[in-house]
Amino acid sequence: MASEGEGTRDMAAPPEPSAFHRAYEEGVHAPWDIGRPQADIVALAEAGAFHGDVLDVGCGPGDNAIFLAARGHAVTGLDMVENALSKARTRAERSSVSVQFVRGNALELEMLGRTFDTVLDSGLLHVFGSEMRPRYVESLSRVVRPGSMYHALVWSDKEPGTEGPRRLSEAEIRAAFASGWKVRQIRPARFEHMLGGKGYAEAWLVSIERTGSSISAAV
Repeated sequence: MASEGEGTRDMAAPPEPSAFHRAYEEGVHAPWDIGRPQADIVALAEAGAFHGDVLDVGCGPGDNAIFLAARGHAVTGLDMVENALSKARTRAERSSVSVQFVRGNALELEMLGRTFDTVLDSGLLHVFGSEMRPRYVESLSRVVRPGSMYHALVWSDKEPGTEGPRRLSEAEIRAAFASGWKVRQIRPARFEHMLGGKGYAEAWLVSIERTGSSISAAV
């Protein structure tokens, strides 16, 4: 899932949930819904980067989750928008693939009551401003364990202009995961979209390993 029209502002709160709900209303096509998995995520999977049970956080219409499930992973897709999940379930059924799609808040991942070997984030991290980003990383910490991997596709500060989501710098990403995580790679990538123009935004492909212990849901 990606935010729309937030420019480069570093807001304390993410966009209003209604903005995401409107993106999935009947007759509206969310610009991040390209109808297939992101090419850089496909390449990452083919390189063997996904292991065990996978959480796709902010899964949107589910194409990345469905792709990973078709490769044999047990995948849980989480999103806050029921219409997005409805689309995802329909696409999974058409693909004869089993994915558990769950409605929930990415800032409250402990509600899932379990941990995962790999977490995928395609276009969610850049939704959060500098004040909210630590809450998101803390939430991630509740559903992984040492050795678990977090992979993210994030709009980069190398993308010109102000249209579309917030851009993040490599330094901002490293700062967000400075405690209890080890950055394995941050490399240039492309975030494909339906906003027109060249059809993609300059992005970072991020792989970060959890090194600290999982945070208890009781904390």
